Amino acid sequence: MNGSEPISRRRLLTGAAVAAGGAAAAPLLSACNAGSSGRSGGKVALTVMFSATDLPKEFIADFEANNPAIKINLLEFDATRLNAMLASGNPPDITIGAAVGSANTSARGLATDLTPYLEKSRVLKREDLQPVNNSFRWDGHKIGQGAYYGIVKDWSQDATLWYNTALFDQAKVPYLSDSQPTDYDELLAIAKRLTVKQGGRTKVFGLGVEWAWTLYGPIATMILQQGAQLYNGDLTEVDLTTAAARRAFGWFVDFGRAGVGPTSLNPLPDGSDQSTFSAERMAITQDGYFFGGNFVKDKTLSGRVRMAPAPIMGDKRVSPCYSGQGAWIPVKAKHKDEAWKFMEYYMAGPPAETRAKSGWGLPSLKSLLAKLPQELPYQKQAYSVAQRELQYLAPLPDSPYITVDGWNVTLDRHLQRAIKNQQSVDAACASVTTEINRLLKQGRERIG
Repeated sequence: MNGSEPISRRRLLTGAAVAAGGAAAAPLLSACNAGSSGRSGGKVALTVMFSATDLPKEFIADFEANNPAIKINLLEFDATRLNAMLASGNPPDITIGAAVGSANTSARGLATDLTPYLEKSRVLKREDLQPVNNSFRWDGHKIGQGAYYGIVKDWSQDATLWYNTALFDQAKVPYLSDSQPTDYDELLAIAKRLTVKQGGRTKVFGLGVEWAWTLYGPIATMILQQGAQLYNGDLTEVDLTTAAARRAFGWFVDFGRAGVGPTSLNPLPDGSDQSTFSAERMAITQDGYFFGGNFVKDKTLSGRVRMAPAPIMGDKRVSPCYSGQGAWIPVKAKHKDEAWKFMEYYMAGPPAETRAKSGWGLPSLKSLLAKLPQELPYQKQAYSVAQRELQYLAPLPDSPYITVDGWNVTLDRHLQRAIKNQQSVDAACASVTTEINRLLKQGRERIG
């Protein structure tokens, strides 16, 4: 994104998740001629599947001016079209995707190993990559080590909190700490104090958790924070009947029953906290550093918003990234060298500097951290919180045999039933365990 206008982070993340899910089933899709890469007027026609917001015309023109042998053919990102192109063996030369959840794509052999390019690059250096890029790594067994199959463009530690001090003042609730994490149970108690109901309707939500965005991310984080594991050693099975998993799942049930924030049973019209928070009808929202980009031009809110560390459940501080949007080069791309040139430009050139200066997410490169905006008081405060939070970054577990979307659908279905008292937390966790393990088995059989 270019920072010139707000954009739904959830829309981008959801699109990437669907693409990952579709990639797992790519052989089942029609192998239509969805696009092609070749030459145009003697130039290499590089097919780039990004959103137009992520790649505005001025960056295309700048890249082409500095690489006169390459012509950009921009395709608007579309998960269905991408899946068809992958299935047909005629993929784009480079496309967007999330780091978290990329194990599925990497394990299926759909992505190019970028390590040789990194080792030769004078622009992108491995030592300059933020650790979030490790979620794009895959060694054949697990993420976090081995080859790089993608590079993150921007990211956030998505469990952090943003809050409105004016709504805290009205409810006579002390501000959240800039350095110490709030316990999840305490956070729910605070949310109840901040929630304002009038005439049977909720006038102000105490807390938003971006329910429509992801459930897997926060629940997996809560389990890690308790020192427990979600998957077995080879990522083929899960157990949500453990005490740590039941506590995490149960917190979301309590959240839903308390009515302090939107859920899929009480969704927001646009599926995102941003407009409700900006209208000062939500006191706290669980969103990453990127969320601050919404307030640069809002003089009222920019004087009221603050960022707080990721809350904690247990004794271990974990402040993860739920997605980490980036780019990857399909293994059957026709112009990999040119795609890598574009990768270097996009991840370390003018687009990367522009993204960093806009505050729409943290940069993927350590060397660009100093570019983050600090002109406004709230930006300085958020920058300080974000800097301290970096030490608590830890990758979320990622099995190649299931997509994040598969997790979210299953969790949401059983959370709804538990919130409505149609099943107990224990029964719901047992059912989720059974269903996820079934999906894992199917995914393993598909990959082989």
